[in-house]
Amino acid sequence: MNELITGAYLVSGILFILSLKSLSNQESAKKGNIYGIIGMLLAISATIAGIDFSTIEYMDYLIGAIAIGSIIGLILAIRVQMTGMPELIALLHSFVGLAAVLISFVNYIDDIVYVNDTAKYIHHIEIALGLFIGAITFTGSLVAFGKLKELLSSKPLVLPFKHIFNIVLLISAIYFMVNFSMTTDKAIGLEMLIIITIIAFAFGVHLVASIGGADMPVVISMLNSYSGWAAATTGFMLSNDLLIITGALVGSSGAILSYIMCKAMNRS
Repeated sequence: MNELITGAYLVSGILFILSLKSLSNQESAKKGNIYGIIGMLLAISATIAGIDFSTIEYMDYLIGAIAIGSIIGLILAIRVQMTGMPELIALLHSFVGLAAVLISFVNYIDDIVYVNDTAKYIHHIEIALGLFIGAITFTGSLVAFGKLKELLSSKPLVLPFKHIFNIVLLISAIYFMVNFSMTTDKAIGLEMLIIITIIAFAFGVHLVASIGGADMPVVISMLNSYSGWAAATTGFMLSNDLLIITGALVGSSGAILSYIMCKAMNRS
């Protein structure tokens, strides 16, 4: 069974790569969407096939949550206009970031038997990175959604010494992430995760709020990259090869697209 699941993940990864390649051309974009849909269905099916449902508590709650989320997603996809697609994408990115945050907390709280101290340090680094990137993606995407939806001002937020503020936040986050990776006390580690989350939330808000509404398409692409890296770190936390592959694909492609868009805007 494990070999079949691994094979299904490999095929899904290839389909996602073909999807990205096809989406680069308007004529083949429809085919690219089909590749992506098939790859995702295969990935979900393989993941479900590998679950031992007898070991899962509150299965009815899990099925209910999946059903509710699927219905909400279907309604949003049907009702959204093409002009409203950027803000919908921003909102969906926020969900990816929030999922990474929640998984990081649950993964830390869950009792895990480590092979040695090195394995523990590496896993703690994965948790801290997933949490930090996911939290930035969550609040940053919400601010981008608010600006595109005109719920927030499209004018950039200009704070005094804003670059110093960003540097202080980043250094503070790194400080707590390093200390978190080395701590052996569960309670202290949990407190540090909460502090990292608060810092990352503030960082995400300020990072996007300080950018004007006209540049939101580039920001959406950047947040797309962040959500991919958050998914990849989640894959490392959960030892899921497919999450690592797809997260890296989304992260790298989003970063490349952001770079291309920035160059195009500078030329114009």
